[in-house]
Amino acid sequence: MNFIYVLTCFSLLMAATAAQEPKPCVVPPLMSGGFNVMAASGLVMSSGAMSYDALGQRMRVRNVGFIGNETFTLDQLLLFNQKVYYEIDWSKSSCKKMPLDVTFIPMQVPSDAKLVGQAFLGSSSSWGMGLLVNTWEGDLPQNGKYTAVFTEIGCIPVTFTGFSPASGWTSISTFNWVLGNSNPMEYIPPHFCANAKLEETETPHNIFTALEALAMKTKKEE
Repeated sequence: MNFIYVLTCFSLLMAATAAQEPKPCVVPPLMSGGFNVMAASGLVMSSGAMSYDALGQRMRVRNVGFIGNETFTLDQLLLFNQKVYYEIDWSKSSCKKMPLDVTFIPMQVPSDAKLVGQAFLGSSSSWGMGLLVNTWEGDLPQNGKYTAVFTEIGCIPVTFTGFSPASGWTSISTFNWVLGNSNPMEYIPPHFCANAKLEETETPHNIFTALEALAMKTKKEE
């Protein structure tokens, strides 16, 4: 009888432990925040701000950075629901309109990601001194690998590091996230984009291929 009781308690303990293991998650659908990016194995470095709308499948990304010895300013409007990508140049009041990847993938921990571990950024000694995060890893296309860090509470993205033989290392860190979008005009192209014609490209653009294209262009010119 005592053995059965102990076995039952052990089973309940194991079930409780399994229930506490972090699971892949999806970030809140409306967010705004800042980010730093290092891409193309250090050739591209930039920082900026991002607005994210998973409900409308839209993103607005503004960043300033360096490619080699050159400085660039990039304002990108990604309308996945319209399959269109705008690259906006405010200095020239001009717009490039290009096709965008047709599939919108929400910011999330992929379902096939493997949990590396859970840790506190900072300290767990007192309330407010640390942030509980989960680190995940997985595979990328073209023999790539990644690790990503998300908060345990809220599923807020913190860092992403990826590598592929084709594009090298990419590292993204984010900060100052707030829930919601304060300016709905973020997702409306400026008036001077109205006459922009859709440009044909070999590969539909997204934020990462746009940065890589800038990096490769600079590398060829050196």
